[in-house]
Amino acid sequence: MENLIKAGEKFGVNEAVEYSAQSVVSKVVLKKDTGNITLFAFEKGEGLSEHIAPFDALVHVLDGKVEIKIDGQPHILHNGEAIIMPANIPHALQALERFKMMLIMIKEKSI
Repeated sequence: MENLIKAGEKFGVNEAVEYSAQSVVSKVVLKKDTGNITLFAFEKGEGLSEHIAPFDALVHVLDGKVEIKIDGQPHILHNGEAIIMPANIPHALQALERFKMMLIMIKEKSI
């Protein structure tokens, strides 16, 4: 898959993904075998149901406010804050107001 953001060219992180009414919008910045970076924009009330990923993921909130549950424990994050969701632990998120995030997923090297 080709990256949607061209390497070597600057871009505005907040402007690279736009809000859409009653939706979740995503845009791949970088996708590699070892992980990927994706931008998301969530309208208020939208979210991702509880799931498990086989790799660690860093959520960096770019705008707004979100509740992220990790193993059932709620965490409220605001613009500029970040949290690491550990591999193989259930997690979910809910937009408390419209918010944008950068999700950076790092995969373990396969042997």
